[in-house]
Amino acid sequence: MNGDIGRRALLQATGAGAALLAAPAFVRAAGKPVLKAGDQKGGLRALLECADELKNLPYEIQWAEFPAAAPLAEALNAEAVELGPIGDAPLIFALAQGVRIKAFAVNRSDAYGTAVLVKTDSSLRTGADLKGKSVATNRGSIGHYVTLRTLAAAGLQPGDVQFRFLAPSDAKLALVGGSVDAWATWEPYTAVAETVDKLRVLSNGRGLWSGLSYIAATDTALRDKREVLVDFRARTERAQRWANAHIGDYADTLARIVGIPAPAARLAYERRQTRYLPIDAALIAEQQKTADVYLDAGLLAKRLVVSETFVSV
Repeated sequence: MNGDIGRRALLQATGAGAALLAAPAFVRAAGKPVLKAGDQKGGLRALLECADELKNLPYEIQWAEFPAAAPLAEALNAEAVELGPIGDAPLIFALAQGVRIKAFAVNRSDAYGTAVLVKTDSSLRTGADLKGKSVATNRGSIGHYVTLRTLAAAGLQPGDVQFRFLAPSDAKLALVGGSVDAWATWEPYTAVAETVDKLRVLSNGRGLWSGLSYIAATDTALRDKREVLVDFRARTERAQRWANAHIGDYADTLARIVGIPAPAARLAYERRQTRYLPIDAALIAEQQKTADVYLDAGLLAKRLVVSETFVSV
């Protein structure tokens, strides 16, 4: 990845976020450190805001929103943002491409919402039916990963489908418009697709995907802002516990910040039930299995040793 990729990542952020990203890498606001946080579809910010964990911060947070993990990873690589949430599969894909980040917090969610979707009237009913069909998803995403596992469970190879690598909004349009046969995505896109677009889940991540996601930070932030990252992680973990006990309030805040219908937000987070976990040997072994699936699918040039991609703060 190079400077052009970093600039492209800035353009994929929301307008407000892009303006913030144009600032120097390390700045201070009103005498406080500034943490530049990337987000995916507003979920992390909504979580912290709803749980009142953004009050009385000893630092400032500048938020930038991205539609998926790939552009977020590009922004992290360019140090345009300093941390962000990223699923296990896209983290592996980003690290294999040389992105200089490490995971310092980990959570697990119910994997159902990472799914392969089709139109309601589609003749496709099982993973085996995807043979010879086209699937839209982000390259290296958890949607891509679940598609690969869906194919493997049906005795198919990656080459048995035609992948079209598109951002979530473009992928949905491609499916609805009939230019692809299926769309592989994740929450809250899946919940919106089910409740608003009336799309149907062909295959879901239960039994196929670990449900693991991370908060990753740049090596520079881990070196220079460790105390800030420790505090941010603690606030996020407290906020998640609160959200699990107050799904309605959380869903309403998420809907407002992200701009999705409240019923979709409620569906997405009622079934996720995200829990933060320690980074231990069992978790690292799960992550290694995910990396090895990508290696076997030809998406990695060489085996990634994932134990080197975690850090304690």
